[in-house]
Amino acid sequence: MFANFPQKLTAPLGLLTDEAKLAFRSRPEGISKLISTRNITENDSYWDQYFVLFDTPSDVFSLISPHDIRRAMLDAPENVATLIRVLTSRLFNLVSDHTFPSATGVTVASYATSFIKSTTTERNATKEVLNAIRVLQRVLPVIFEVEGESNTFELEVLWKKVEADNEDQLPAEEVPQFVIEDDDDDGSDSGEATKPTSQDEGPKPKPDKILLPSLGEKLFSCINDLLFCCGFTLPTKIQVDHYKINYVIWEKGVGTTTDPGPSTQYDSNKTEVLRLLLVLLSRQMYVSSASLFSKPSFYTLHVVRKTPRRDVLTLLCSLLNTVINSSKTRNVTIASMAGKVPYNHLVFKGEDTRTALVGICLQVLCVLLDFQGGPARDASAGIGETVPSAPTSKTNAFRYFLAKLHRTQDFAFILDGITNILEQQLGVSNNLLPGSRKSVPYVPEIIIMFWKMVELNKVKIRVNFTLVLAHFTTFQKFRAYLLDSDKATDALAYLLCYALDIKDKPQQHGLCRALTYIIQTLSAEPAFGNKLSNSIKVAIPAKWATPGTAADFMITAIYSMIATTSGTLNSLYPALIIALSNAAPYFKNLSVVSSTRLIQMFKSFSNPRFLLSDESHPRLLFFMLEVFNSVIFHHLSDNPNLLYGILTAHSTFQELGTLTLARALREIKRIELSREEQAARSERERKGLGHQEDDLERGDPHAEKVRLLQQQDGTLDREAESSHVPNLEGEEGPAVSHPIVSQSSESTPGTPTTEKARGKMRERRSLSLDANSSAERLVSAGIGRNGFVPTQEWVASWQQGLPLDTVMLVISELLPKVQNLQAGRQKANTAGAITDFLQSVTLVDVLPPRPPVCPRRFMWSDASIVWLTSLIWGEVYVHGMSPLGLWNSTNVRLFLVKHTQMQQRQITETMSSVVGGLFSPSRQRADHA
Repeated sequence: MFANFPQKLTAPLGLLTDEAKLAFRSRPEGISKLISTRNITENDSYWDQYFVLFDTPSDVFSLISPHDIRRAMLDAPENVATLIRVLTSRLFNLVSDHTFPSATGVTVASYATSFIKSTTTERNATKEVLNAIRVLQRVLPVIFEVEGESNTFELEVLWKKVEADNEDQLPAEEVPQFVIEDDDDDGSDSGEATKPTSQDEGPKPKPDKILLPSLGEKLFSCINDLLFCCGFTLPTKIQVDHYKINYVIWEKGVGTTTDPGPSTQYDSNKTEVLRLLLVLLSRQMYVSSASLFSKPSFYTLHVVRKTPRRDVLTLLCSLLNTVINSSKTRNVTIASMAGKVPYNHLVFKGEDTRTALVGICLQVLCVLLDFQGGPARDASAGIGETVPSAPTSKTNAFRYFLAKLHRTQDFAFILDGITNILEQQLGVSNNLLPGSRKSVPYVPEIIIMFWKMVELNKVKIRVNFTLVLAHFTTFQKFRAYLLDSDKATDALAYLLCYALDIKDKPQQHGLCRALTYIIQTLSAEPAFGNKLSNSIKVAIPAKWATPGTAADFMITAIYSMIATTSGTLNSLYPALIIALSNAAPYFKNLSVVSSTRLIQMFKSFSNPRFLLSDESHPRLLFFMLEVFNSVIFHHLSDNPNLLYGILTAHSTFQELGTLTLARALREIKRIELSREEQAARSERERKGLGHQEDDLERGDPHAEKVRLLQQQDGTLDREAESSHVPNLEGEEGPAVSHPIVSQSSESTPGTPTTEKARGKMRERRSLSLDANSSAERLVSAGIGRNGFVPTQEWVASWQQGLPLDTVMLVISELLPKVQNLQAGRQKANTAGAITDFLQSVTLVDVLPPRPPVCPRRFMWSDASIVWLTSLIWGEVYVHGMSPLGLWNSTNVRLFLVKHTQMQQRQITETMSSVVGGLFSPSRQRADHA
């Protein structure tokens, strides 16, 4: 009866194995033998412990360090090669063995029975497969690091093909389960794996020798089989006879309308296999950015170009559906309900298997959809720089088949899932209890995947030329579906809110750049502009909310990103302002707030110090003037608030028309003197407060009254000077206030701009006030950044090209009329009268012909592709740091890894911010005192 009962209870309970695990680090037969003993044979029993010793991924990553593998690569590289061969060989054999996968017990009885079976000789094939996968995850990154860009070891171990006798074993071609591509897809796009057909194959002489697949090719094939193995990653009920490998899409969604059944118990196994796939694809991280195109990863090239079509489609749909379905509440469990308890994530640090699976699915998707190295680069559709490139089945099959999605129900499924995930993240920020809900960990990846959908799945127009007519066929694509749907403004709100949330976090500025490029891409579409007059239905947090339409929110959000970041996002300004310029022809009924924000940004960009500090800054001013011109040409009377702001800032436009280097330097000097004077005044006021207290003590009310009157005059002066816009460099702008236009304003803007007057205006712009003097050279040298020294020639080169004529025509035409309205009415009725007048104004006879709308689209370049690849792998690297540390302590070359010590936020700190500081140390010290 007790024959099979273990002699020591700790062994079957999995506790005595801790002794063996600890001995693995200390015994000579443990990890040290891999380094010290040379030429260990493949049939040595030493390798068995790598399959049976470990119970969790943490065991592998804690007992085998990168330093151990690195030493073995230097002292005994043949042992590392043997370890890889043994691991892969055992893995291949186990997958095809009838004992795999082992039966997984879910009941208490089966769980208790497993304790007794653990000491017997019964083999646990599933555990051995998982341990082989885990050890490979640990070893491969170190090999990638040591090899760097010279992959001699990898070519010899993983990619070397051997000859064998030809046994004429040809696999039978399977019929695909579903079709994703459009109906116009021809046979040439079916992928390399489906090239051979029965018609092309004829009687050919059979060669005596053939090349067998390399170890790396067989490893990828094995990974694909494991991802679709019944009883390991799929439910056993869908297994057909004894064929346990069944290429069925994991979940309902794109590519299938049937659900194979619940498989949550296999989520951890899917995560482990996908993690190994991600480690293999991470070879890109160990190549410098300069060599990313010239030396592409063999591993990623094989996956995107050599994977059979059936495997590509099934894997792509499985990953996509798993991600999108994560936004839905599927199975309500105690764990899922406990996760909604406020601050529960600060107490329980356990990893949710479903969240981990969704995160790694997104990472694999982003990596595969981004890859364009070497022969995987998108093929150009024509000749010329303006002709867009597109993926093919021979460059990157994953990019190609994602671009081929065309069913409306698939687009609805994907868009709803993405917006639901972004809504969950927005709910974290829009919460009464700050920090009470855990942030969605895979938001960066979902944003990048959304970008890939918008970028790749575009509207395609096919032209079929006949003898007389040209037939155009338009296919519904994701970008068009998004912009035509009601969720277009919702997506804009989610993207802008997340950008506002991360704008002050330097580690997230790369993702902030991606968000600006996505917004620029969307803003170039006319359908996007037509949606801007709609209101936003998303519940925007109060700190970012603004009244009005989607255009109002877009303007105020971009203003906040520019004006509140102290120049840290300087490189993102062009994309943000270009997005405004693209959308400006569609601005209608802009609110007072958004109109004021546009004028404030214009004043900031026209600040002389900002213009002269960098060579690229004048183009921001150029884009802002384009915004005003577009509104004037397309919807002048629909935007009285913006038109009123333009008239208010008329002197700023005038100064730009006659700007020279000398005048800009004098303005900068004047501003500096004004600051010094204001600082001195503040110092005198501070000292005056002390005298005021002395007067009160002495009882001298007359001296106090005189001092109060002086202080009131100084306050009024400061209010007149402090009406400036936030400077983009984090400095104060010019302390000049332009009050509402009045009769005392200058008469120059009111003069009619005839052809002769315009010619004189151009003449004045080109005047030089001897700016090349040595004194001015010294002053200008201290203004530019990074060694840039502005000159009069440089100022004239961009100043003469500013599109000021349209705005100046509007000012010259409307400013005198507005001044007359101000002079003839009481102050209480002036604002309403001016608004009514500007709403009824038409300048058709005054303005030149309306130019065509030419949006500036985001164009991909080699530098932008390398940047996005680095961003994606940077996010993958950061996510891999916990809990396992997949790539920790390895020399990554694609990007720079900077480690900083983060202060752990305590629960008491979070609670103190919620309940008003009851738990703060200062409050407690005060109470004790």
